[in-house]
Amino acid sequence: MSFVEFENVSLSYSEGGQRAIEGISLQVAEGEFVAVVGPSGCGKSTLMKLISGLKPPSEGYVYVNGRQVGGPLGIVGMAFQAPNLLPWRTTLDNVMLPLEIVEPWRSERGARRKEFEEMARAQLARVGLAGFEDKFPWELSGGMQQRASICRALIHKPRLLMLDEPFGALDAFTREELWCMLRDLWQQQPFTVILVTHDLREAVFLADTVYVMSKRPGRILIRREIDLPRPRDLEVTYTDAFASHVHVLRESIGRVREN
Repeated sequence: MSFVEFENVSLSYSEGGQRAIEGISLQVAEGEFVAVVGPSGCGKSTLMKLISGLKPPSEGYVYVNGRQVGGPLGIVGMAFQAPNLLPWRTTLDNVMLPLEIVEPWRSERGARRKEFEEMARAQLARVGLAGFEDKFPWELSGGMQQRASICRALIHKPRLLMLDEPFGALDAFTREELWCMLRDLWQQQPFTVILVTHDLREAVFLADTVYVMSKRPGRILIRREIDLPRPRDLEVTYTDAFASHVHVLRESIGRVREN
């Protein structure tokens, strides 16, 4: 059974308005790492809203974990291009925020506060932020803020992590560092990932499967499996096999823009 499934899904943001996406059907297996690429405005972020239950489809059905999505899901974690850390909370308190909101963690936070704090500290240590727990967001670099944001998305142990351009605002060196961080987190404790990105190298380095979307209304044009062996390190980005995948995806998006 697919963990995430779209069954002929279309969405218009207003009644009778132009469709943001149209006729999308896809399946994501549990533990799979999927990337979605395409031109700006093609509906990539709309997919995220549909999966998370923030928007209902105009047509078709969206299923997560075998159930039709009908509202926000507690088994989902999300991170975006902007880290969106609360400026009045420390790094540790920002990471712990989902434990105050998502059940069953919320009901247990009083009795398990010390345990939850240890979980958050361990998560921060995994991404290289040990020693920064008591710092405020304005005391962290952009890359450090994004590390904390991903920790926050994972602290309640979601089965599905959705990432909307999480590394888009970072410099190339920091971006590659965070690719490796995300790769390691996913391999240590597997979960399903759906990554929206404009960076084709990022998509090929991280994903098992890459979907290419058309211009608005967004449709799935290409599904490409990335057969590069795992575990992958940055050296693979200099190989002919890696370049071939990137080239095929770039050509596909080029044709989308021309049509």
